[in-house]
Amino acid sequence: MTEDEIGAQLAAWGKIAIVETRGRVTGGPARAAIGYLEEPDGSLLVAAGEPDADWVLNLDAEPSCRVTIGERTGRYQAEPLETASANATISGLILRYGTPAERLGRGPAFRLRPADDPG
Repeated sequence: MTEDEIGAQLAAWGKIAIVETRGRVTGGPARAAIGYLEEPDGSLLVAAGEPDADWVLNLDAEPSCRVTIGERTGRYQAEPLETASANATISGLILRYGTPAERLGRGPAFRLRPADDPG
């Protein structure tokens, strides 16, 4: 089973999110499987293990993205988190996903707000 197939299966189960960005170089769709925390307002909190992860650089170039979790797919706008919120997000992701998430914090964290949300 490939990494893409594993990510798709985990997303289908709702364990991770598939974040689709527009490639900053190619302009084509780029997908990444990412751990997330869901907020009561419907926004998603995500964090990168590396500052130069492609999905991070793509969101920096174009904050609009599409996210699929289980059978739900929607448009989101990425907002970089300030230090305190980023640290809380990283702690929450480590608690949810365990030790594989421990390398988080090297890269930025984002709030992915539903695109139809004015907030």
